[in-house]
Amino acid sequence: MATRVEEIRIVKGGSFLVEDRRPDEVFTPEDITEEQRMFARVAEDFLRKEVIPREAEIYSKDWKVTRDLLRKAGELDLLRIDIPEKYGGLGLDKVSSAIVGEQFALQASFAGSHSAHVNIGTLPIVFFGTEEQKRKYLPRLATGELIGAYALTEPGSGSDALAAKTRAVLSEDGRYYILNGQKMWITNGGFADIFTVFAKVDGEKFTAFIVERGPGIISGHEEGKMGLDGSSTTALMLEDCRVPVENVLGEVGKGHKIAFNVLNLGRLKLGARSIGAAKLSLNNAVQYAKERHQFGQPICNFGLIQQKLAEMTVRTYVGESMIYRTVGMIDQALEIVDKDDPAQVLKAVEQYAVECSIIKVWVTEALAYVVDEAVQIYGGYGYSKDYPAERAYRDARISRIYEGTNEINRLIIPSQLLKRASGGELALLLAAEGAFDEIGQQSSPDRSQIVGPLPEERGLVAGAKRLALTLLSGATREYADKLRNEQEVLGYIADIVMEIYALESALLRTEKLIASRGEDRCQLQRDITRVFAGDAADRIEHAAKQVITAIAGSDQLQAMRDRLKQLIDHAWTDSIQLRRRIAQSIIKAGRYSL
Repeated sequence: MATRVEEIRIVKGGSFLVEDRRPDEVFTPEDITEEQRMFARVAEDFLRKEVIPREAEIYSKDWKVTRDLLRKAGELDLLRIDIPEKYGGLGLDKVSSAIVGEQFALQASFAGSHSAHVNIGTLPIVFFGTEEQKRKYLPRLATGELIGAYALTEPGSGSDALAAKTRAVLSEDGRYYILNGQKMWITNGGFADIFTVFAKVDGEKFTAFIVERGPGIISGHEEGKMGLDGSSTTALMLEDCRVPVENVLGEVGKGHKIAFNVLNLGRLKLGARSIGAAKLSLNNAVQYAKERHQFGQPICNFGLIQQKLAEMTVRTYVGESMIYRTVGMIDQALEIVDKDDPAQVLKAVEQYAVECSIIKVWVTEALAYVVDEAVQIYGGYGYSKDYPAERAYRDARISRIYEGTNEINRLIIPSQLLKRASGGELALLLAAEGAFDEIGQQSSPDRSQIVGPLPEERGLVAGAKRLALTLLSGATREYADKLRNEQEVLGYIADIVMEIYALESALLRTEKLIASRGEDRCQLQRDITRVFAGDAADRIEHAAKQVITAIAGSDQLQAMRDRLKQLIDHAWTDSIQLRRRIAQSIIKAGRYSL
């Protein structure tokens, strides 16, 4: 990654809406190095040879087995990736972290245990711990000697985390904080050794604490869950739990910084794991469709089955493109900061909060589509616990809820864009005003100068960006500081922004591949991009109509409708034939192999 920084300027988070990128400016899955792929193979071999053979024990909730496997993961350096070298870690790039995360999707329940440990169970100490805290805990978290967990949610506060009721009161001798309260949905709660616990000091100051398992901390019974039933999920009761004052994490009253910043990387990694799960379900569905015969032929020959396989492939390709574009940008940003300074690292990651939220929402919803269609392809067998589609369907459902619900993340996307713009970090406001002032123009945008192998799709991206800016400006004019209360409007704008980032990511990847391999060798990627562009245009148009009817006065409504048609004008494509070609390519390969 270091050599790439010399070639690619650092890209500001959120700037995709106001700037255009060249294909050679983005990181794609094809840029993953052999060293990074080798580390991914280590993870895959571990899952296939060590974890999957012990699935029955994992699902029996024998946490000794899960702990043993986590320790073995530590021996293979699979717990060290994001921990700095000076504390026993590897301090690797985020591309390595993402590609390893993909492999853990092979066993979703164990992936949940692993993810909770290496992400929210470890990263708060990496980023916010004192030198003493890091030296005390990180080397043992890196090996799996200690298992971490994260305790934020409470029975009465989920998305509204700052409404927590758990209290922390300083002891009379000033040596301890005494914690009382209850936490919910704690992954690894049944066997973790240390917890990042959030409580309000004196009932007011939201603060994070490192809490070791011991007197005053009690794990509740294992929750009976829809999916991930081989992972531990419990409540956590704190009853006069004495926590040394030196175990305050960060600053008293600043716990929100930890809670929210750690989630950015968590959302990105969830996206990577979700795309790994999508690939797995797609591969299983392809194999089943080739083996299952009806009416004297394999069901993969039928058009409606091919349509499903094609769309599963399209969404997987697009999601993969988004993820590696984003981790590539983050790695580039990290190249120019002091990696031993957590504040600099966090600031570099935080500027991509919009992209991380986009990935969290878009990719988990793509996964939801893929696992649902996998069940349908399996037919009645997809409803049977004896086949993988059933478990994949159940395991995937939680991904749209944790790391911030998709509804919360939809609100974050436009809110963060406007916040960064008002703070001068993003040149969005002037561009948005300019786009809004174009309403009423009689002519469509001139796309005659667009060059490249996919000019229609490039034109659509450009028009969609102008549309998003127009709607952001219109919404802020209509609602001003009350825009935060118009969740439906914000949600539709978020949908448009997500489609733009998704389409542009796929387009740039395909253009980059064509530049390096030639058009003849990239027909599949071209087909995928064209199919997605046509569908994205329809989704963007639908969302825009909802926003326009909400924000436009009677004197503006027709002009805004006309502008919408101008900006989203897109040549029709024979998506049926394109999808057939996509499906036939995947069927021939027998798996997703892009």
